Amino acid sequence: MTKAHGFPNKGLIINRSSDMELIFVDFSKDALIAIHAPQSPSIYAHHIFLVVKSISNREMDTPLLSVLLLFLLVSCSLPSLTLSAYSFRCHASDKRVLWKIKKSLKIPHYFDSWNPSTDCCNWNYVGCDPSDRVTQILFYNIHTPFKIPEAVGDLPFLKTLDFDDIPNFTGSIPYSITKLQNLEILRIWNTSLSGPIPEFLSQLKNLRYLHLGYNQLSGPIPSSLANLNKLQSLDLLSNKFTGTIPDSFGSFKDGEYGVFSLHLSHNQLSGGIPTSINVSSIDLSHNKLSGDASMLLRENGAAEWIYLSHNQLDFDLTKVKFPKNLKVLDLSHNQIHGNIPKQLINKLDLESMDLSYNQLCGKIPFGGNVQKMGAKSFAHNRCLCGPPLPNKCK
Repeated sequence: MTKAHGFPNKGLIINRSSDMELIFVDFSKDALIAIHAPQSPSIYAHHIFLVVKSISNREMDTPLLSVLLLFLLVSCSLPSLTLSAYSFRCHASDKRVLWKIKKSLKIPHYFDSWNPSTDCCNWNYVGCDPSDRVTQILFYNIHTPFKIPEAVGDLPFLKTLDFDDIPNFTGSIPYSITKLQNLEILRIWNTSLSGPIPEFLSQLKNLRYLHLGYNQLSGPIPSSLANLNKLQSLDLLSNKFTGTIPDSFGSFKDGEYGVFSLHLSHNQLSGGIPTSINVSSIDLSHNKLSGDASMLLRENGAAEWIYLSHNQLDFDLTKVKFPKNLKVLDLSHNQIHGNIPKQLINKLDLESMDLSYNQLCGKIPFGGNVQKMGAKSFAHNRCLCGPPLPNKCK
């Protein structure tokens, strides 16, 4: 059991009764004083006296001194007592792996806090869980040549692995990453990572967020990513992907893990949109997609945020039934024709809409939030008329 007692502007006492450990964190000095009582043959009560005396010289509150003195009295009945400069939480095997990663990367100053004589749970860019296993590691803003170390696969409790803003990224995603069966978040963002997405990423069965945006990835998007049953967010924007959107992506659904986000914008994807796709947030803008998109505009559909601009979509908007929870709709810069359905005036939750640069005709429905969208949302169509456009209907 762990208990914490705070003292305003002074510090924090943490009592971990499970291992007879008392820790004082001095806020004013960023200091950490840890007193342990492990099984050892000696008693070092005078060390506690020095600690208490040192703290009392800093004019600490009387309750704090009382706690420390109480611990001194209790400790006299313990079989042993030692003093250490730090409370080491980091699991030994995780620490060895992190040290191996540091040695393999050789990045000046980035790992300055990674000192083998300190607790690795306190190292920069590292996070641990309550069981003291490494669960998070971050690499960001690195401008020297960088390659993902194979050793990251040897951190079995890792849940978050993040690479961000690394312009000199070399190599590919190592196969050793498949050993991270607890991994929930894999983020490789704004790097020079190139080549195809490896098929073996589908082996990360607990993955919930796969974000590979702003890279140089190319080739087709693997259909096997649909095998990630716990996935909540797939973000592959701003790469060089070609081919079609896999039909298997129709299996992505909102569920017990929350709403699903599918973001594939700013690529070179072509062909049609799979008819079975039904997710809350979808961004397919700035591609070369063609054909029908009305499957995303059905009344019982899950879509709340739809971004399909800058494609070659061509379908009749007249008979579309907008999703009940629709909040954002961007269909601009396509070849969509027909009339705007009157149902639009009932969409009072609609926050943003853009139908500009299409082939739409007829009178713009009046009412609801429609006119609040402004003239730009309806401009550059074939023959739309009525407010908020300046041209009146004949």
